[in-house]
Amino acid sequence: MRLGFATLGCPGAPLDDVLALAQGNNFTGLELRAAPDEFTHTGLTAEQRRELRTRIEDAGLEIFAVSSYVKICAVEEQPLEAHLELAADLGARGVRVFPGDDPAADTGTTDSPSAGEIRALDRVTSAPRDVPILLETHDSHSTARQVAAFCALLDTDVPGHNVKAIWDSSHTWSHGETLDESFTLLRPWLEIVQFKQADSQQDYRPVAIDAGDFPIHDLMKVLDGTDYPLSLEWELKWHPHLPSLAETLPAVHAWLGEGAVK
Repeated sequence: MRLGFATLGCPGAPLDDVLALAQGNNFTGLELRAAPDEFTHTGLTAEQRRELRTRIEDAGLEIFAVSSYVKICAVEEQPLEAHLELAADLGARGVRVFPGDDPAADTGTTDSPSAGEIRALDRVTSAPRDVPILLETHDSHSTARQVAAFCALLDTDVPGHNVKAIWDSSHTWSHGETLDESFTLLRPWLEIVQFKQADSQQDYRPVAIDAGDFPIHDLMKVLDGTDYPLSLEWELKWHPHLPSLAETLPAVHAWLGEGAVK
């Protein structure tokens, strides 16, 4: 498997530091957090985009995703096309989006789509299709069951759509699905697998690698024989109690198991 990490784990760090973290710890991929306070954002000029892409490619790294904060089901206008254009310019595998439906919506449990899912269908229908939209198991669609139900709806209503799934494996686990169940549900659309450490005894609070109980070896068994990009989503931006990536990355290979990552 190709192993990467999200720059959410080193908020505000310059590109040089991110490249050094990846190269120094045998990581080959990046999820680039797209935000005004990061070196990746939709306001970059064409020249800046070319330079960023060249620097990353010359370092031997792949961009797994441009991690946007687009909410594809939301009522408000969303900058989806701007992020798809950015991802195309950077050569990324796709744009990470959140579902962002109304929390009260009964998603994935009925045959009828929610109002938010109908909005998402319209957005997917009109969006450019040269770069995948990577829908993460998150917020209103936190389970694989919900994301799979929506992707199946897309298959029926928007033939040839460009939506794939990012599986936040710790997130679906925290919502009661086994890793095998989630993988089976998402596999037809799966593009990237995220992982992190969490403590189920503390309401699935993100914790240091040696302080939680996420069943990482079960995840590796489920993924055995596959070649999905595997990305550490270290949420230091939102959980400042976590150790830094500089402390965390050296321990990741041992945590995953010898020979798990090429």
